[in-house]
Amino acid sequence: MAERRRHRRRLKVKLDTAVAKYLRFKCPTKSSSMMGQRVEYFTGSRAVDVLLESDWATGKKGAPLLFTGRDTAVHFCNKLLQREYFSRGLKIARKSEREKEGKREDEKKGKRDEKVRERGKEKKEKDRKKEKEPEEQDETKKDKKDDDPGSPKKKRKKMVLHEQQVFLDGNEIYVWSYDPVHFKTFALGLFVVVGVIAATLFPLWPAGMKVGVYYLSVSVGCFVGGILIMAVARCILFFLIWLLTCGRHHLWILPNLTADVGFLDSFRPLYTYEYRVAETKKVTCGDGDKSDEGATSSATTVLEADEQNSQPNSENSSGNDFEMITRGDLDGVCGSRENSDREESSNGGEGSAGSEVSIGGDGERP
Repeated sequence: MAERRRHRRRLKVKLDTAVAKYLRFKCPTKSSSMMGQRVEYFTGSRAVDVLLESDWATGKKGAPLLFTGRDTAVHFCNKLLQREYFSRGLKIARKSEREKEGKREDEKKGKRDEKVRERGKEKKEKDRKKEKEPEEQDETKKDKKDDDPGSPKKKRKKMVLHEQQVFLDGNEIYVWSYDPVHFKTFALGLFVVVGVIAATLFPLWPAGMKVGVYYLSVSVGCFVGGILIMAVARCILFFLIWLLTCGRHHLWILPNLTADVGFLDSFRPLYTYEYRVAETKKVTCGDGDKSDEGATSSATTVLEADEQNSQPNSENSSGNDFEMITRGDLDGVCGSRENSDREESSNGGEGSAGSEVSIGGDGERP
């Protein structure tokens, strides 16, 4: 009978440790410091949710049904708490050094009330100043205000053990003291140990394995050397193309080769090409720009000379088209014409009373 009881206890302990191990790696945790040590903690409601989603609550894979509701999960977590798999913690506001010094001074001088009043006045004055300052300057001056001795800071919290070690389904925090070794960590450590032992026994390896290791090391060295040469060659090629095309053509071979990406992504894409047009025409590219500038200056001088030569010609052509005549000239022309008519009538010639006098091309009669 005693052996059966012991066997049952061992089975229960194994089951409890299996559930605790599942909860340790599946429940989300956060890290903090407690009594100078780095610890991980979780909340009670999250732990209950994880247990209700496990195989011990659904009955999958032949697992026994341990959790039928949140009450059973809380009861099981209380059992783990009593076995010290984890302990209940509490966060308390940490007292700063300034507060400690202030309390000491207050105890010595006995002027706590006066200092409280002075601090209240300082806070009111700061609030008034903050309301006057623009909102844009508030964001840039947050760091400076934190450094000031009178500015209030966010109080840091420290973690301590709770006086009542009871598991509750809520937002209470619980600190893990059970830290099992994960299978991946165990496998990785075993692989490192075996690798070191095998490397030390290299002289005892057979000749075929030594030749294989030699070729493998040479191939790995060539691969790494090829990547380094490719990284340098791609930069030289890009610089030559950029220099010959005056910065218009941008060609990169394996652009992600030196980027912070995965091994396969560093070889994709094979190349990238980009053509960039210059924004302004004043691009210095050898002696070609100087000749272009000279050609443009000579063209402007020729145009100016043509305009100057065309101005007097236009004035001459306008003078030949029209002629200005005064009133005296018009009377003199009319008088001379009347005298010539009288002479012709006296001589017996036919009068030319119907003749017209053209003035400046306009057919006006005197």
